[in-house]
Amino acid sequence: MEKSSENNINITTQVKYLDDQSDEADNRYVFSYSITITNNGESSVQLISRHWVITDSNNQVQEVRGQGVVGEQPVIRPGQSFGYTSGTVLATQVGTMMGSYQMVAEDGSKFDAPIPRFVLSVPRVLH
Repeated sequence: MEKSSENNINITTQVKYLDDQSDEADNRYVFSYSITITNNGESSVQLISRHWVITDSNNQVQEVRGQGVVGEQPVIRPGQSFGYTSGTVLATQVGTMMGSYQMVAEDGSKFDAPIPRFVLSVPRVLH
């Protein structure tokens, strides 16, 4: 599990390899990742959009940008968390993800909440 905390926003990640959806013969490795975003600040924030940088072990980079997460633009109140699970597909057994959420505070100010780099790895590939 990786953690990041900036602007009183704490982000934790957990990764799971989905063997039943992967196909090693076709270089298709599927991973799910669960994200928890906790607002440790004193005012509400809204997650507006996301930016991901996904890199496989061949240094192939995918950048993903979009509105919200899993079809939502959640408002996270002080002391509360928002969690979701999504997924990605790599052409290699190991890769990384990192990125940021674009947030808007109650006062209208905008900021990026960085998502720490985390590793996607087929079990028993990395020791």
